[in-house]
Amino acid sequence: MKKRVLVSVTNDLFTDQRVKKVCDSLSEMHFDIELIGRMLPNSQPLNRSYKTRRMRLVFNKGPLFYAEYNIRLFFVLLFSKATIFHANDLDTLLANYLASRIRNIPLVYDTHEYFTGVPEIQNKPIVKMVWKLIEQWIFPNLKYLFTVNNSIAALYKKDYNNSLRVMRNIPKRIHLEHPKTRKELELPEAIDIVITQGAGINMDRGIEEALEAMKYLPNVCFLIIGNGDVIDQLKRRTVQLNLETNVLFKSRMDYQEMMQHTRHAALGITLDKNTNINYKYSLPNKLFDYIHSGIPILASKLIEVESVINTYKIGLFIDNHDPKHIASQIKKALENKSLREEWDENMKKAQDELNWSNEEKELRKAYGEIEI
Repeated sequence: MKKRVLVSVTNDLFTDQRVKKVCDSLSEMHFDIELIGRMLPNSQPLNRSYKTRRMRLVFNKGPLFYAEYNIRLFFVLLFSKATIFHANDLDTLLANYLASRIRNIPLVYDTHEYFTGVPEIQNKPIVKMVWKLIEQWIFPNLKYLFTVNNSIAALYKKDYNNSLRVMRNIPKRIHLEHPKTRKELELPEAIDIVITQGAGINMDRGIEEALEAMKYLPNVCFLIIGNGDVIDQLKRRTVQLNLETNVLFKSRMDYQEMMQHTRHAALGITLDKNTNINYKYSLPNKLFDYIHSGIPILASKLIEVESVINTYKIGLFIDNHDPKHIASQIKKALENKSLREEWDENMKKAQDELNWSNEEKELRKAYGEIEI
């Protein structure tokens, strides 16, 4: 009989590629998987090889959402036929921990960021305190721990003296069976495309300044894929600057469809600002999506991002977020032929080494050590 793993996360499962890769790997290891998330009004259908459950909640944001979700999740876990619980991020940990203690079931915890350092709660001291208290109570008692990069692992090690395994959010090798043309994707055909993408087009990601840089790049299209809290502001600013023909917005989409777009870009940008501890040590998913699409990268100098780009020599950096400076670096990346030839060659090594088949080894090793 297969051992059953219940994997939980608070999102609607549609765009969470890390969780999807983990579930796929666990399925290949012959575990019976059930992935639990939530249903949103705009949630799109899922097609997975394992069981999924999306709970419909009364509340969709704020403290009442987190309370309702964890209460509902706790009872699902408590009465489930499970061998292992796998919690993703601090907002699912309380329910998982309580259920695992009551039922004496092993708990795996995968923290995708330094949760109490996220910018959304830095100006909410009570909210931050509650999450920190939950973390301080539970974290020291955890045995099977993952996170997304060495810097965040070091932060948790310093906080709780727990050792975390590092499993970066690196994609599988991308194979598009039916590559689409720019025309099919409704992309401009005659100019270079610069892309940014992701689930969080939010403040302090440098997107506002990148948009302003388009004033100095009349022959470049800036493609923004995803949703977030600055999208409406960006759209208004695009109209104010008369950049409607140079800036293109597309909402979040299926991963394969997103990568259809990414492969047509000439440059990928990731310009997060060092405004909080979570961004300082971030290693964005899109960095690896760009690599596997074979496009060079323009990035801000964040520790983990800089390490990857310098190791493989596959892009340039900005020194500040002044729009003119960003524009000049974009222009250099697009027009310097010798640099582009070097990046094209180096990208092959990066793709060979930075892929999920290498990264998932830590997952397989950890699950092999779980005492059931």
